[in-house]
Amino acid sequence: MSVKILVVDDDAEIRDVLHIYLRNEGYQVVEAEDGVKALELLRHEQFDLIILDIMMPNLDGISACLKIRENSGIPIIMLSAKGEDIDKITGLSTGGDDYMTKPFNPLELIARIKALLRRQNYASLVQPTNEGEICIDDLVINKDYHQVTVRGKEVSLTPIEFSILELLAAHRGQVFSIDKIYQKVWKEQTAFFSENTVMVHIRNIREKIEVNPRTPQYIKTVWGVGYRIDK
Repeated sequence: MSVKILVVDDDAEIRDVLHIYLRNEGYQVVEAEDGVKALELLRHEQFDLIILDIMMPNLDGISACLKIRENSGIPIIMLSAKGEDIDKITGLSTGGDDYMTKPFNPLELIARIKALLRRQNYASLVQPTNEGEICIDDLVINKDYHQVTVRGKEVSLTPIEFSILELLAAHRGQVFSIDKIYQKVWKEQTAFFSENTVMVHIRNIREKIEVNPRTPQYIKTVWGVGYRIDK
């Protein structure tokens, strides 16, 4: 079965361009002109990935992303004409897995789509084992089922957030630089890398698993070096 991608953008020309490039890669493409239509489609169809513009009428991409994240961990790439760091942080903080600024290179977008789909496919292919859990105090990471519980309560992480947490938890005591986390999790070199991407995902994880994200119990910052989970 071919990969099915939902393209959400109010600009018909951008949708047309993306449709052509995605179809050339063998992907099935469905289009929506705003967040309202996208949410309607998601209620009736299954998709493997969403390309979601931020600036749209009726329901913008930020609001749509928040609604999607209420019950879905589907990979989402945010698009925006705004390139400021605060805009990227906002897009990633609402649950986006990646962010691209318009105008963008369609080939770069394809590369990022493939990277996210690889992560998603790996998660779905993992088979249960008897050693599928990592326990750190009251944090339990089930690698086989991609579930995380903290203090007995399940928390919802996006695929990228889970992969970052699993990486740090599986190598307790080891410090990972931002660059190394990106390479390990996204399975890409850093040609399209923005350090804010990793930093925002770390912040999102802390908001979900820490009692006080400002004084984290689990993911520690090693200033000037990177991040680690202590032994």
